[in-house]
Amino acid sequence: MSAAASRASSGASPRTPAPTPAPASLPISRAARYAWYGALVVLGALVGTAGALVQAAWFPGGLLIALVATAAVFYGGLRATGTQVGVVAAGAGWLVAVILLSFGRPEGDGVFGGGAGELLFLFGGMAVAVMCATLSRLPRPTP
Repeated sequence: MSAAASRASSGASPRTPAPTPAPASLPISRAARYAWYGALVVLGALVGTAGALVQAAWFPGGLLIALVATAAVFYGGLRATGTQVGVVAAGAGWLVAVILLSFGRPEGDGVFGGGAGELLFLFGGMAVAVMCATLSRLPRPTP
């Protein structure tokens, strides 16, 4: 009786090689991750400032562009760092910029004039940040 026939009759399956895992991204160092967080805070502030200007200039389309850019920076922060802290870093920069721009100046002029568009940008951006922060985390690469 051959070896394959004896395995078939004994119920044992022929040995197949284990599937090779997909190549995982290399883990980034702690210093590189902190540099990403700092860059995401600045990028979030820039997107918040640009979004505040664009959403008021071209109301329906500008608001959509501003919210898509906000979602892109938050989701990009999640994927770039692999943690929800990337979303928080970008969201902190975005929120600080939007809040500072909403204060205005003592003379009375400000970026936000008050209205539905500004509120949709503020609350929509915060909702997008929460959605991105609650997305599933990236799987950790095995060492």
